[in-house]
Amino acid sequence: MMAFTLWDILRNLLLAARWTVLLSIVGFVCGGSLGVLLLMLRVGPNRVLRTAVALHVEVFQGTPLLMQLFLVFFGLPLVGVDVEPWLVAGLALTLSASAYLTEIWRGCVEAIPLGQWDAAASLGLHRLQQLRLVILPQALRIAVAPTVGFFVQLVKSTALTSIIGFDELLKTANVINNATFEPFTVYGVVALIYFALCFPLSSCARLLERRLQGSGGLAT
Repeated sequence: MMAFTLWDILRNLLLAARWTVLLSIVGFVCGGSLGVLLLMLRVGPNRVLRTAVALHVEVFQGTPLLMQLFLVFFGLPLVGVDVEPWLVAGLALTLSASAYLTEIWRGCVEAIPLGQWDAAASLGLHRLQQLRLVILPQALRIAVAPTVGFFVQLVKSTALTSIIGFDELLKTANVINNATFEPFTVYGVVALIYFALCFPLSSCARLLERRLQGSGGLAT
């Protein structure tokens, strides 16, 4: 057993937390970008594309993230791509996040009264302009809380990437615990770090939601 002080444990876990934060941001930004594109197709006029996006959402919402990680990890070599833990983790989280965010944002768009679509159409706007100029600004007020709530879940979901060898917070905690045999201390610090990452996000989401709602309600 190696001699680790509490500061040694905390310092190493904080260094590992950087990769957890980076992976969370990559998964959220890339998944959100793909989610916006899928949302446009999901609410668009093409029935085939709507069905394809719906299938994508059902597949990734209906299967565990851990299974998706394994499929990407073992599937990439079949197409000649070198398997790197960061690539697998980033790709799997992006695909999973895109499915969840597409469905979250679709619900927010559909919460806008149909009269808003009719009003936008009466101005001569085509479908994409109606969505971009009229519907999405209103849906934003509804989407803030569930979107940030999903981001909090995504931060915690990065712990699963330790299974494929990505050196994030939980994998580092396992290594330190194997060296120190102090699971309560090690995992207690991990829990505090996750809380320190997630609680401010939830607080900011509530604050932003109140400000957006205070700036003007939804048209009816």
